[in-house]
Amino acid sequence: PLIAGGHSYGGRLTSMTVADGLQLDALTLFSYPLHPPGKPERARTEHLPRISVPTVFTHGTADPFGTLDELRPAVALIPARTEIVEITGARHDLNSKKLDVPALAVDAALRMLG
Repeated sequence: PLIAGGHSYGGRLTSMTVADGLQLDALTLFSYPLHPPGKPERARTEHLPRISVPTVFTHGTADPFGTLDELRPAVALIPARTEIVEITGARHDLNSKKLDVPALAVDAALRMLG
């Protein structure tokens, strides 16, 4: 399967490209920058309803670019299957010394693809 994604703004750009018609099997977004830190009223969600492929959001519980409570309704805008992989205690850089964060996201994407 063809899986694409990116971290932070790279993930946002990849998701916008998929929303505009890039064909692939799944999308993996690491630390999606839902809004600028401290500015939840500036949500970056306008393109999400146009994503039609299974999408995995890997997000830290301490990410200042969006809390998990803010991320969940944004993820629900995507009409395709979605999953949120929570990384407890991680900030925006997902610096985890105990977990293989990319493997968690790819495993989730492959599960969604069946």
